[in-house]
Amino acid sequence: MKKWFEKLGYKMASFMYGRYGSDALTKFLLILALILMVISWIPRLWWVYFLALGAMIWSLYRTFSRRFDKRRRELERYLKIQKPIVNFFKLSRNKWRDRKTHVYFKCKKCKAVLRVPKGKGSIVVICTRCKDRIEKET
Repeated sequence: MKKWFEKLGYKMASFMYGRYGSDALTKFLLILALILMVISWIPRLWWVYFLALGAMIWSLYRTFSRRFDKRRRELERYLKIQKPIVNFFKLSRNKWRDRKTHVYFKCKKCKAVLRVPKGKGSIVVICTRCKDRIEKET
């Protein structure tokens, strides 16, 4: 039985040779398909099933594709959209975590988010990005 699984592993590896495989967009599409499948169980939302099926087919197409250049461009576009959303939620989480010890504010010049400790009175903060001096009450 062990040799059978080894042979199967070698056959899968040889089949996938030269193919794109999975990446962040593929994983997102599979999770989206799973969520849409669950939503499609709601009686009047049966049509969502076809969206889930489309997302799953697209993720499988991307996985088995041999067009590396097109799949990388798709991934770059996805990451360009995903990055600001992820950064927003990370900043929100950090603000919530540090709400008792730090104050967050934006630099007026470059809009960078700065963090200073609470309870220090009036302090001068130097922006790490543009080196602008900001006087802030904490």
